[in-house]
Amino acid sequence: MDDVRWIGDTESVCPECLQKIPARRMRRGEDVFLIKTCPRHGEFNTVIWRGKPDFETWDKPKIPVHPEITFTEVQHGCPYDCGLCVEHNQEPCCVLMEVTQRCDLGCPVCFAAAGGASADPDLNKINFWYERLLQAGGPFNIQLSGGEPCLRDDLPEIINLGRERGFTYFQVNTNGLRLSKEVNYLKELKQAGLSLIYLQFDGMTDDVYEKLRGRKLLTSKITLVEHCAEMGLGVILVPTLAAGVNINQVGAILRFALSYHPVVRGIHFQPLTYFGRYPFSPQNEDRLTLPEIMRLLEQQSDGLVKTVHFKPSGAENARCSFHGNFVVMPDESLRPLTRHSADACCNKPASARQGRIKAQAFVSRNWPLPEISPDKKQSDPVLGEWDAFLERARTHGLAISAMAFQDAWTMDLERLKQCYIMTLAPDGRLIPFCAYNLSSRSGETLYRGRSGE
Repeated sequence: MDDVRWIGDTESVCPECLQKIPARRMRRGEDVFLIKTCPRHGEFNTVIWRGKPDFETWDKPKIPVHPEITFTEVQHGCPYDCGLCVEHNQEPCCVLMEVTQRCDLGCPVCFAAAGGASADPDLNKINFWYERLLQAGGPFNIQLSGGEPCLRDDLPEIINLGRERGFTYFQVNTNGLRLSKEVNYLKELKQAGLSLIYLQFDGMTDDVYEKLRGRKLLTSKITLVEHCAEMGLGVILVPTLAAGVNINQVGAILRFALSYHPVVRGIHFQPLTYFGRYPFSPQNEDRLTLPEIMRLLEQQSDGLVKTVHFKPSGAENARCSFHGNFVVMPDESLRPLTRHSADACCNKPASARQGRIKAQAFVSRNWPLPEISPDKKQSDPVLGEWDAFLERARTHGLAISAMAFQDAWTMDLERLKQCYIMTLAPDGRLIPFCAYNLSSRSGETLYRGRSGE
């Protein structure tokens, strides 16, 4: 093939045995592949980037920062000593607390392979977790996850417990089934200090849910969004995107978000990642990469958003994600606040710590639904045009982002070392999300299920 060239070396793991092996990034035309060879299991060749924006311009160099407090020592090297260890190049920002492994669904796609019968951690254990996070430099933003966290009746107590210890931002990662039916429980969570609903939301037709979740769910999703609108609780829609299932609904999800704005604060797309429970072995034709999602958004929104409106993260590795911040105008047009520049002068190394602090503050400030005074008219001629726009930006922002999590085929240890999304293991270690959920083709794990669950 023409235009095949090497563009960088890294380290990865073997998808069969999870042993660390050398890897290289190779460009073939406009696409980039991660190529690696295990002495026992042979070569693996996986696409990690397709097309424009270009892989090599999608970068934001960072000056690394190592965690000041670590709970593990370096013995075997990344990814085997997570805890965090001193070789990690970023501090935590968002921490997932898995408060149950129970679930009221049995999704064919589930990164946690949830549905186990293990006992829920009690409040004493959860209090220990909060203390560990404070020791590690917290408070951080907290995502209550699982399993399905809303199966616990004491979720409001868990939020209260965290708030007593100085944690101020809580989002619940939910399928929405219970909350769509039990409005009083939703009210209890809001009164306890829940900041946001982080809602599994895969599409606008029930066939999508039947394929990814095993049953029809669209009505319950919309019902929950309406409940949140009634009580002033913000929602982030979180679609898992799978080739041949729902990538034709990216634009429809955006239009749904606009129709329920400002209660819907944003959309966070997640291309299907092959760890935990997934329905088939990964093939390159099934892979969906970040630039493809950007282009789908532009195509299916008829140019309402454009690829140039998205930029790489200043916190985690640039190739992990994209984000775009917009203001929804009264006519439902979008005015972009972000723009990507590939110019070298704009890609000077920045502080990873400052990037993490800004990302944590942005989420805690902009994702929850702000108070909107009914007597403050944003079209009031007393307000100047710029002041009116600033007020609109405060109340009617919309965040559109995507995160490409890494599995055993795509794992790049350079990226992993810059991760700032942590899962809190049962024994109190802080482990990067992709390392915690990493599983081999046969289901062997490095961390999940190996630390007291």
